[in-house]
Amino acid sequence: MHPNYNVRMMQIPIINRSHHPLPAYATPLSAGMDLRANLSEPILLQPMQRALVPTGLFMALPPGMEAQVRPRSGLAIKHGITVLNSPGTIDADYRGEVCVILVNLSEQPFTIADGERIAQMVIARHEQVEWQPTDTLDETERGAGGFGHSGRS
Repeated sequence: MHPNYNVRMMQIPIINRSHHPLPAYATPLSAGMDLRANLSEPILLQPMQRALVPTGLFMALPPGMEAQVRPRSGLAIKHGITVLNSPGTIDADYRGEVCVILVNLSEQPFTIADGERIAQMVIARHEQVEWQPTDTLDETERGAGGFGHSGRS
């Protein structure tokens, strides 16, 4: 636990085959940890091009947990670089290398350098469901109102 906050730390086995430090929290209350590109040479990402970027990390999440791979806001606002399948999901039974699908949504080429912080990863609990088939659902005030039903932009 962090000395000043009631934050519970979970132990997760990880293999680091990169030449960069393990992901870490930037502040005591950060939700995400930055993931770094692990590259032998830079990747030039042209406008509207996507690339699978390796991190050199392999981990064993406990059952009931997932890792969510999300865009970094700085790359998104400054360079139009984002995670294409945002958020990417790493399941607890996956043992392969953590990779990030990046896309360049800007009009300018962008170079991804070795060690660049390319995404953030959040470890989160999740539930699995058991479906209960039925012919009716309980009524709510919203009902079947969908996209844009509230009239707000």
